[in-house]
Amino acid sequence: MSSLNNRRFREQIRFLRRQFLQDGGLPFTDVLSEQSISDALTQNGVCWKDRIYTPLTTLWVFLGQILCTDQSCASAVARLIAHRVSRGQNSCSSETSAYCQARKRLPEKFFSDVARRAGRALDDAAKADWLWHGRRVYLYDGSTVTMPDTPANQSEYPQPSYQRPGLGHPMARVCVLVSLSCGAIVDMAIGAYSGKGQSELGLLRRLLDAFRPGDVMVADRLMCSWVELTALQCRGVDFVVRHASTRKLDFRRGQRLGKDDQIVSWPKRYARSKADSAYRKDLPDSLRVRVCRIRIARPGFRDKVLVVATTLFDPIEYPKEELASLYRERWNVELDIRSLKQTLQMDRLRCKTPELVRKEIWTHVLAYNLIHTIMARAADDYDVEPRTISFKTTLQTLKAFQPILANCCSSDFRQQIYDQLIESVAVHRVGDRPNRIEPRKIKQPSRKHHDFLHVHRHEAKRQILKGLRK
Repeated sequence: MSSLNNRRFREQIRFLRRQFLQDGGLPFTDVLSEQSISDALTQNGVCWKDRIYTPLTTLWVFLGQILCTDQSCASAVARLIAHRVSRGQNSCSSETSAYCQARKRLPEKFFSDVARRAGRALDDAAKADWLWHGRRVYLYDGSTVTMPDTPANQSEYPQPSYQRPGLGHPMARVCVLVSLSCGAIVDMAIGAYSGKGQSELGLLRRLLDAFRPGDVMVADRLMCSWVELTALQCRGVDFVVRHASTRKLDFRRGQRLGKDDQIVSWPKRYARSKADSAYRKDLPDSLRVRVCRIRIARPGFRDKVLVVATTLFDPIEYPKEELASLYRERWNVELDIRSLKQTLQMDRLRCKTPELVRKEIWTHVLAYNLIHTIMARAADDYDVEPRTISFKTTLQTLKAFQPILANCCSSDFRQQIYDQLIESVAVHRVGDRPNRIEPRKIKQPSRKHHDFLHVHRHEAKRQILKGLRK
C-alpha cells in the first residue's frame, strides 16, 4: 500500500497542482493545496496500491475528461498514454476498463470534499474589495441535468412524469451555493427531479450548514419561504430575496423606514405535514422582515416594480436602492450555472450508475472552481473584478497551455508560462451590456437535425425491418 509520504504520491500531487497554476507561493495558489488533498484522502479512508491509476492520477484524468470537448473515457485514457510516453514512462493499456474501475473505487465523498475545499479556499482568499459592504454574499439557485437511461439511474433519478416511458432520460436536480465575489461554488446539493424534499427549497435545507454567521444569501422569489428564511436568521445569516407574489403586501402597516420601506412581522404558518411540523417546532413564532418596494425607470419602457424582502434593517447602511442593485447581481448565478452546463457540458452526464453520476457532477464543480481560481488570480494581478473576466476564454487558454505545463520542469520557465497565461486570461473581458435584450433564437440548427423517437427504440427498429422486408 502506498502512503501520503510516498515520493511518487508527492510528485503526482505537485503535478496536479501545476496543471491549474497552484504553485509559486502567490495569491490563490493554495486553493488546491497538498494538505487539503491529503486530508480528503485520509478522512475518507482511501487506500491504494502502487499502480498506474492511483487516486491522484484518476482525479487528474477525470478532470481532463471534464475539460475536454470529447468527454469519452477512451479519449481520457489516450491523453494519459500520450502523457506517460512524453515523459519517458511505459505506456498503459488503451482499454478503458482499468480507468473506469479506478473511478468506481474512489469514494464519492472524496470528490465532494475536494470540490468543497477548493471552493471554500477560493472564497476565503477573496480580496476585501470584492466583498459587498465587507460581507460575503452567496447566490442560491438550482437547475436540472440528464443522464443515460439505465435502470439504476431511473431508479434513483426517475425521469419526469411528462415524459413517456422509454422515451425520456433520468433527471436530477442540482442546487448550488455560489460566492458573489469570486464565483466559487462553496457547496452543492443533488436530488431527484421530483418528490418529497427534492425541490429547491428542500435542497436548501441540506445546505444550511454551509452558511456562517454574518453571511448574506441572495435568491429568487421561490426562496421567499417562512421556514427557510427563519432558519437562516436563526443561524445569523441575512437574506435578500424577491417578495413572493402569493404573500399579501400592505405598506400602510408595520414600522415605517421611509417611502415604500417598512419592517413587518411574518407569523408562523400552519404546517402541512408532520415532518414540517417537527421542523418548525424549534423555530420562533414570527420573523421580522424588511420589505422594500423599488420602482425601476428605464427610458422608453414602463416602470418596473421590484419588491425585496430582507433582514438588513438599517436603511442608512443598506438603502433600498442598494438592495435592489444587490438583487440584480443574482443573475450571476444563472450565468454560473450556464458555465457549468454549457461550457463544461454538464447538462448531459455520461456515467451509467447514480454513484458515478454524482462523482461526475462533483468533478465538474472542482474543475469549475479551479478555473475560477485562475480568473481570480488574473483579476488580482490586473486589479479588476473576477466576474469581468470570461470563463470560457479562461478555459480555452488553460487547455492551450496545459500540454506545456505538463512537461516543463524548470521553475523559472514555468513561472514565465504562468505569467503569460494570466496575461492572456486578463485581456479577455466580459462585455458590460446592461439591460441588453436579444431573442433567444438562432438562424439555423448548429447540428444535423434528427427526428425524435415516438415509440420505444426496439419498436422503431421492428418497424424499419418490417418496411425493408416488403
